[in-house]
Amino acid sequence: MNNYRCLSKISTAMIIATLCFSCESIATRKTEQVKAADQQKTQPNVIYGELIIKEQSDYLMIPVNIIEQNLDKGINLDYSRSYKRENLLHNIIFYHKQDGETHLLLNKKAIINSFDLLETKAAVKPLPRFWLYRILDRDTNEDKKLNSEDAVIAYLSDLSGKNLQQITPNNSQVINWVVIPSQNAIFLKILKDSNNDKKFTEADKTNFIRVNLDRPGMGTEIISEQIEQEVKSYILK
Repeated sequence: MNNYRCLSKISTAMIIATLCFSCESIATRKTEQVKAADQQKTQPNVIYGELIIKEQSDYLMIPVNIIEQNLDKGINLDYSRSYKRENLLHNIIFYHKQDGETHLLLNKKAIINSFDLLETKAAVKPLPRFWLYRILDRDTNEDKKLNSEDAVIAYLSDLSGKNLQQITPNNSQVINWVVIPSQNAIFLKILKDSNNDKKFTEADKTNFIRVNLDRPGMGTEIISEQIEQEVKSYILK
């Protein structure tokens, strides 16, 4: 009888262990399936906009973007078939019309807020032609994402999308800009994170940057600390 009871207890324990293992396996599979389904629903999808063609350039441009592909709602097909300037870009492909050579504008994760062709003719000679970009490429407020609260930096490239150069400071946002043909220069208004709080607000300082288009590079700030102190001394005293 004792042997029978012992065998009965062992059998019961084995059955319980088997059922527990089976339940754990089912739960694990369900968890993995849910994770896979969620990843599939939100998987980013690369899309390409319409060709951008400028007769002044030997290159065609192809905007690159992504959309969140949600299988429950489907893909926004209207958006994937056309490129709209109000949509943010993540890169641009440059394609040479003659030899078919292609390359990317950026080699890093970024958002291109806007891009404009600088082409203003001066009285004596035409200005060099550049693409001017407003780009977010740094998580300046450290919230682990790129958005309008981060720095927006101005860059210049030639018409081929090469020789990309930063022309405004890291801790700033470009507000607007204007080309002065007689000076062969571009002037940009910026908002600086002057109190280093990693935010851009009305409490921060604005300034103006001058960039020489004959030798593009980091611009020179127009309003110096001395001038700013003089302004304050006359107005705020």
